[in-house]
Amino acid sequence: MAKTVCKILGVVFILVGLVGFVSPGFLGTHLSTTHNLVHLISGAVALYFGFAGTLSAARLFCIVFGIVYLLLGVAGFLLGTGEDRMFEALAALGLHLGTMDHLVHILLGVVFLIGGFLTKADIAD
Repeated sequence: MAKTVCKILGVVFILVGLVGFVSPGFLGTHLSTTHNLVHLISGAVALYFGFAGTLSAARLFCIVFGIVYLLLGVAGFLLGTGEDRMFEALAALGLHLGTMDHLVHILLGVVFLIGGFLTKADIAD
């Protein structure tokens, strides 16, 4: 399941990264150039693990990536302020994250974690 999650979400990341250059407010998110580049790189890495990585590597990637995205989304809600719950701790990097960004990050974290934890750890590659 981890490889499938990597393949699907890898494609989604690439598409969102490309759409973000044309429509920075896509679905209420804050897609800056930096944010789009992060999506493109994340998508490429996810696709690598989905197509060329071993199953155990894809599983580990899903778990690590899931934890990172889940924490990013939760931190955004806990530390964000203002009407749109902006999380400006990453603003120096060109990342401005609002409520919709936090929701998407939590959803991505959960999906990656499901993919990682529903993949058996003891499978031979």
